[in-house]
Amino acid sequence: MRKRILGSLTAICTINLLIGFYWQPAWWFLLLTVALLAFAVYDSLQTQHTILRNFPLIGRTRWTIEALRPYLQQYILESDTEGAPISRMFRSIVYQRAKDSRETIPFGTQLDTYKDGYEWIGHSLSARDLGEMNHDPRITIGGKYCKQPYHASILNISAMSFGSLSKNAILALNKGAQKGNFYHNTGEGGLTPYHLENSGDLVWQIGTGYFGCRTKDGDFDADKFKEKACLPQVKMIEIKLSQGAKPGHGGILPAYKNTPEIAKIRGVEPGTQVDSPPRHSAFSTPIEMIDFITQLRELSGGKPIGIKLALGRKSEFVAMCKAMVKTGVTPDFITVDGGEGGTGAAPLEYTNSIGFPLREALAFVDDCLIGYDLRKDIKIIASGKIISAFQLVKTLSLGADVCNSARGMMLALGCVQSLSCNTNKCPTGVATQDPKLTKGLVVEDKFERVYRFHKKTLHALMDILSSTGHVSTKELNRTHIFRRLDQANIARYDEIFPLVKTGSLLSDDIPERFKLHVKEANADSFMPCSLLAEIEEETKCVS
Repeated sequence: MRKRILGSLTAICTINLLIGFYWQPAWWFLLLTVALLAFAVYDSLQTQHTILRNFPLIGRTRWTIEALRPYLQQYILESDTEGAPISRMFRSIVYQRAKDSRETIPFGTQLDTYKDGYEWIGHSLSARDLGEMNHDPRITIGGKYCKQPYHASILNISAMSFGSLSKNAILALNKGAQKGNFYHNTGEGGLTPYHLENSGDLVWQIGTGYFGCRTKDGDFDADKFKEKACLPQVKMIEIKLSQGAKPGHGGILPAYKNTPEIAKIRGVEPGTQVDSPPRHSAFSTPIEMIDFITQLRELSGGKPIGIKLALGRKSEFVAMCKAMVKTGVTPDFITVDGGEGGTGAAPLEYTNSIGFPLREALAFVDDCLIGYDLRKDIKIIASGKIISAFQLVKTLSLGADVCNSARGMMLALGCVQSLSCNTNKCPTGVATQDPKLTKGLVVEDKFERVYRFHKKTLHALMDILSSTGHVSTKELNRTHIFRRLDQANIARYDEIFPLVKTGSLLSDDIPERFKLHVKEANADSFMPCSLLAEIEEETKCVS
């Protein structure tokens, strides 16, 4: 095969050379043939790729088609309901709302309503008039120790760092949040000038790298924290324990995105890959975590302090609840991130196979807080592939008070799901630090899209709520959502995720599904008691 290709190209080259003496355009064919011949010779001699060595030149079509595959699949092959991570149906609704375009659809649903897993909300014959509804619903976040409670919108911008996103993306997101009066989570990359420029409300996220409030050795710096936490734009502080896309791994900033500017903001060496530690150095037990929450609350002047986590071992969250009961101190909010959460860069196994999905995680966290009689002091924020108004309704019904969206807001900015967030080559200028690409994202245009997406999604939420006969999102609960389990069975959320009695986990009447986790949990350790006992026994044997 290789000999035939090389022979054919050589023959063509010779013929072109002879014709070229009499016909000038033949020289162009000759140059093209020589170039192809050079590629073919190189391919046949190289030793890295078997296909190229066995099929010179022709084998290159494989890489060409492979490079085009995501675009062919997204724009030509995929249906409206099957694209991943976000289907075209949901991408389209974001674009339509962001651009203030027509968002109605003709001819009925494209979803298979008899497919296992199909979900819907039950409407009411006592439906409300849409004019009765409050189209800017708000939830007050701040417990008994909070001196500066915050009145949060139901939908907000989830954690995305500068570094992962471009400066223009951050500017547009924050300006959209400022106009729409909703908050913008900074992500763990630190508080930057671009977060502060447009004076939008901020939730400052403190990750394991303590970016923006770290010592030279990477530990927590209380003075630097206090300086930034007291800024008027910072409304709440969120301690990130883990995130859904890569729980237990820590954040990743690739070296090519770590510019001198980002390195200065984060307090790290420029041009190097920055891997956040998998756990905090400021605390190592649930009790110490509560002490850290108290410290941040005092340093910030009494602003709401919360934690963010992707649920892993259930006993660890129960241990946190036990620590809250033991100390009498609680965070003001808990952000539950589902395993389906997105990120700019994460190992495949972490993205696909680690951490509880949002639905199961949210129900468990809500039940635990109710079971330990802590729910009245703690608001729950949920994040994890929340884009449409119905996804908001489902999440609020399951136990959340407030929702965050990352990919929805990115799509509103103009993201086309090119799946190039980890390459620094995002074509829309959203997830890149390349100035040639970033300049294409015009802040004055895109912030309006973020604002409109938020406003119209909340309008759709209240429209759905009015159909149920309710006027407030606080009235939503697990009885409102139905799920098809199989062809013969349908269940409400309260049947799939049974509610617990307030304070039941403090009594002897512990529900069966909680008994093991409660038994394993210890306020003085994140590690389950059974594993602690094994480690202690092994230590004795070794000594």
